[in-house]
Amino acid sequence: MAEQLHGNAKSPAPVLEIDKLARRLGPGFALGPVDLAIQPKQIVCLVGHSGCGKSTLLRLIAGIEQPDSGALRLDGRELAGSGVFVEPEMRNIGFVFQDYALFPHLTIEQNIMFGLRKWSREDARSRVAMLLELTALSAMADRYPHMLSGGEQQRAALARALAPQPSVVLMDEPFSNLDRDLRERVRHDTIALLRRTDTTAIIVTHDPEEALSTGDFVVLMKSGRIVQSGTPRELHDRPADRYAAEFFSTFNRIPGTYRKGRLHTALGVFPCRLDVSEGSEALAFIRPQAVCPCLAEGALSGSVRSRSFRGEIEQIELDVEGLEAPLTMRTTQRLHIRDGRLSFSIDPDTVLAFAAA
Repeated sequence: MAEQLHGNAKSPAPVLEIDKLARRLGPGFALGPVDLAIQPKQIVCLVGHSGCGKSTLLRLIAGIEQPDSGALRLDGRELAGSGVFVEPEMRNIGFVFQDYALFPHLTIEQNIMFGLRKWSREDARSRVAMLLELTALSAMADRYPHMLSGGEQQRAALARALAPQPSVVLMDEPFSNLDRDLRERVRHDTIALLRRTDTTAIIVTHDPEEALSTGDFVVLMKSGRIVQSGTPRELHDRPADRYAAEFFSTFNRIPGTYRKGRLHTALGVFPCRLDVSEGSEALAFIRPQAVCPCLAEGALSGSVRSRSFRGEIEQIELDVEGLEAPLTMRTTQRLHIRDGRLSFSIDPDTVLAFAAA
């Protein structure tokens, strides 16, 4: 069975069930098998490096590509499986493409109206008017796509996808074409609109920060497989492996030795649980912000190699006895460092441990 993202036995029936879905793309890459279940009104982010399979999975859900094996069900209806394949236009799934794919010869109102040809004229006009208002595009209804800014085009594409009241909306890198200053505001407005309309959405992104700040649940992919899925805090704070840890955070990697449930390093001893033999080499993963300035007696210390002021934070590189590589610290404190040395402590609750191999 597809993995229930909620982890709650009393959760409602999933909107979308992906059961051992697989697709081979040439000799060098295969997607899946993928198991996933998405609940009503969830906003799920598929995230991973380029080429990991997230956009391919989106196209399989949309029906743009056919799976080689596995099954796909929407609202309990099989869309793909053994001897079954429902064409994209019959799936009740909305799609917002990376380049928005608005029809250039149609006005914004006509673009949104496009998917409502089977609706009565009165109902279609009412639906379009509501979406124009929700997306703050009412004053631009008669304009053509080339007359709109990138953010306005994105909102128009989303309104067009929402118009037929789809069970799920798929969005492929919807914010990547926007300037950095505009991206955050458009993302905020988009998520607010999805929540106001109780829309279930799957958003593809390669940006870790965007995934963590956007999704109710995050699905991390690598080489066509799901590495880990869960809430943003779960993936950030309790990564399943080194790949998941390093995808979402920057770390100091400190070598050590595993003995009786503790990792012994040059920076101290940290409690951990690893599936390795006694005396094995392992790594402590320490986030730069977990390295904190400290004046307490017995604190660790190092000599300052470099300082980089970045506005809200300052990044400091420290040479610490026993470490081959410099230790990176990031702090919001305004430090007055004397004699080129700095004392610090490490929050042990934030230290992660992984096998060295």
